[in-house]
Amino acid sequence: PIIAVLVLSLIYRPGSMEAAAQKIPDVTDSIALGRQFLSAFPLYLKEIAISLLPIVVVFLIFQLFALKLERRTILRIIIGVVYTYIGLTLFLTGVNAGFLPAGVFLGQKLAGLPVRFIIIPVGMLIGWFIVKAEPAIYVLMRQVEELTNGAIKGRTLQLSLCLSVSLSVGLAMIRVLTGAPILFFMVPGYALVLLLSFFTPKIFTAVAFDSGGVASGPMTATFLLPFAMGASSALGGSVTTDAFGVVAMVALTPLLTVQVLGLIYRLKERGKQPESERTDLLSEYDDQAIIEL
Repeated sequence: PIIAVLVLSLIYRPGSMEAAAQKIPDVTDSIALGRQFLSAFPLYLKEIAISLLPIVVVFLIFQLFALKLERRTILRIIIGVVYTYIGLTLFLTGVNAGFLPAGVFLGQKLAGLPVRFIIIPVGMLIGWFIVKAEPAIYVLMRQVEELTNGAIKGRTLQLSLCLSVSLSVGLAMIRVLTGAPILFFMVPGYALVLLLSFFTPKIFTAVAFDSGGVASGPMTATFLLPFAMGASSALGGSVTTDAFGVVAMVALTPLLTVQVLGLIYRLKERGKQPESERTDLLSEYDDQAIIEL
């Protein structure tokens, strides 16, 4: 996606680069709030149906000519598609009708306080707990713990992700306050990530890069980004340059923390084993096995 957007910037020339003002719906009571959700619900019913239709069509084609699955399996897939359709519709309705405006409003109010740097600790606190609410994190925790036979504990991985996302949101709020360019953070960060990859056990490097994508999931993009946009607009900064990039920061820091976790694990393992028996974590796995993991 990074390469695609950069290439698009070379081809596409927008008419205006000025960001639109962040509008918060005027909701005075629960009835108006309910109307806000009900008015958005049909729109996302249609959008999700259009999004899922190509997947369903491709599956039906393969089912007719290649897969030939049993009726029971097909029924389970149909139920899964229905659950996905309902879940995505409810999620997008909640995000666009409630979650995004709440994030913008909270960012504006906190940045408008006399003590503006309060957005840094509050943002870090939100970043810590938003990992707890990210569903993909729990999937990654369970898969990593099962596939490594407990060598990497799920709770330890979650704690490292909470710490990393909290740190990344704090750095993002510093960017909002100071207007520092994002490259000042991203270039040294990824350089350190690549350097650590030469010393970290391969399994931790693979998990680290997956963790970056998982941590910057729907909860992060739908709340932290509006929160940063609201704070930036309240401070009079540039939303397009100061607020955007918070998701990239969230995707970066898990790479660092998980790899540091791998270094700590390697040091502990070497301290436990005799010199003649010391080996790397899961050293019997080749590169292809690590990639598949």
